[in-house]
Amino acid sequence: MPYVFTICHQKGGVGKTTTTTALGACFVERGIRTLVVDLDPQANLTFTIGGEPDKALLSMAEVLTGAADPARAIMESTVPGLDIIPSNASMRDIGRRLYQMPDSEFLMRRTLEESALKDYEAVLLDCPPSVGPLTINALTAADLVIIPTQCEYYSIQALTDMFELINAVRDRTNPKLAYRLLVTMFDGRGKFHANMLDQLRKFFHEGILTTTIGFDTKLREAQAAGLPITIHAPQSRGAGQYRQLAEELCPYVSNKTKVQTD
Repeated sequence: MPYVFTICHQKGGVGKTTTTTALGACFVERGIRTLVVDLDPQANLTFTIGGEPDKALLSMAEVLTGAADPARAIMESTVPGLDIIPSNASMRDIGRRLYQMPDSEFLMRRTLEESALKDYEAVLLDCPPSVGPLTINALTAADLVIIPTQCEYYSIQALTDMFELINAVRDRTNPKLAYRLLVTMFDGRGKFHANMLDQLRKFFHEGILTTTIGFDTKLREAQAAGLPITIHAPQSRGAGQYRQLAEELCPYVSNKTKVQTD
């Protein structure tokens, strides 16, 4: 089974999809066989690197409900070497359908154990900004949940609900679930973000990643261009920071691979 990163936060606009796209591209740069999965009915990840959702015949909705094999849902993205399971219109009512299925919380985990996915070393699950069956499935399947957060009051306040959800998943479906905070959209020009970051590091210790992602207009341009920052602006500050993030997270992937092959 690949190492599974779930990118999740109940607050929108904190950089979940940007992080999924950039981190996936950076892993591929480092030779890590990577699959990204769009679990958001808004299909932002699919729009960015997977093409038009309306043209995606299959999504994780068909896979989770047993209507399609995982291998049939995988598409090539606009990033050479990076594969994607896109979102499409079927994702809009998947929550209702999953509620009707037995042991629905474990469907994603079982899917990732399928032989069709055994060649991937890393899988990145991009979650919607809400609590529901898709998010629960993603957290149940995850080795590590990455929580992008801004050094802003509302983003940090929303962490309370996020950790209540993580603790509930640990109690019920995934006792080994680990987390790491990723600070995004960091503004180093004043003292406010710096002070907030200092407080986060004092409180979370090793629970917060060393890498921080700053403001970079190139990241917004990359979204419009349908490319990750590492391809749209490979020498930009944002690209360098996401490459640093990939370097920080690579040991998680390699350590699991080593354990499985020993």
